[in-house]
Amino acid sequence: MIDWRHWHNEPHLIGGLIILAWLYALAVGPLRARLAPGRPPVAGGVQATFYVGLVLFYLAVGSPLDQAGERFLFSAHMVQHLILTHLVAILFIQGLPEWLTDDLLPRSAWIDRPLRLVLHPLVVAALYNLTIGIWHVPELYDWALRDRWVHITEHVMFFAAAVLMWWPVFSRSRRFPPTSYGVQMLYLIGVTILGTPLFAYLAFSSSVLYPTYEFAPRIIPGFSAQQDQLLGAAIMKLGTMGVTFLVLIRCFYKWYLSSEKKGA
Repeated sequence: MIDWRHWHNEPHLIGGLIILAWLYALAVGPLRARLAPGRPPVAGGVQATFYVGLVLFYLAVGSPLDQAGERFLFSAHMVQHLILTHLVAILFIQGLPEWLTDDLLPRSAWIDRPLRLVLHPLVVAALYNLTIGIWHVPELYDWALRDRWVHITEHVMFFAAAVLMWWPVFSRSRRFPPTSYGVQMLYLIGVTILGTPLFAYLAFSSSVLYPTYEFAPRIIPGFSAQQDQLLGAAIMKLGTMGVTFLVLIRCFYKWYLSSEKKGA
């Protein structure tokens, strides 16, 4: 059964998050004048966004939710993935002041051209859905559930792919800026459509795809592994659609405001 008192405190997790928070605090604090001369202080809200992202990252992978998703419930694992790929990735991007990407990276065509290619909406949409889809192949998915380091690799890849996927919408960078609002809206709809085959594969499968969940103890009486798989697919799809809908509203509102300014 799930031990709701068990929280992960492994050095690579706690230490990694603390070091990342410390480096960020140094960069936006005492080292800012040296790293980005002439740049204004980073707003408190921007900094808070980054730190909230780190807290949510820990809650996703360090709380008992991780144990529930790793051993018992596919649906719990989908909640975990949604937190990482939607909430944490967005907060991470929004917490980066523009000079962290614009000024610290050396300015060179050898750097800018490949990054602009990688950050193109079509490329990141394909990379994100391909990454998510491949890791849901039953053999790979169950391997990640059995091996802790493979599981960590899976989550790192999910998070990295999600940061790339959300970059064309939430980037603060002028060097690698977001796309126009109209393109953002089309892009978000496209990313959602690309995720439909995986949802259908999970939701309409006639059998339980992942042995770990099929043979796991049923911690919810009367809730079968097949029902859990269907719920997980629904969480994946409806959660993604919900976040996408909210971001679409944001894009439309910002598009409207920018049109008003131009017309003024």
